[in-house]
Amino acid sequence: MIKSEPTSFADIFKAKQTQKQVKAPAYSWQDLALRIIKDLNVPADKRSSVFKICKDKPASQIERAINDTKELCQSGDKWKYFFKVIDAPADAPYKPKTYAKNTRYN
Repeated sequence: MIKSEPTSFADIFKAKQTQKQVKAPAYSWQDLALRIIKDLNVPADKRSSVFKICKDKPASQIERAINDTKELCQSGDKWKYFFKVIDAPADAPYKPKTYAKNTRYN
């Protein structure tokens, strides 16, 4: 079946509106941020923070934080837990706080 040619400018405009396409992200970190926003139900006022994290930190660290969040946070706001996990130092072993000895009294 052959498509009919548009007969007026209004027909062309209607056809253009129905063929609206969503742009793909320009960078891979943007795609990662959009996935995090969707998976963790990040509220609108915190989305810019997710984009900044994805732009500044390596993808491997972000992926590890997402996996830890999904595994460890079973209830509550997962996005809050994600921010806590991503803020922790990467690959740093846990070190308890040590207090400096006061040499004046020893």
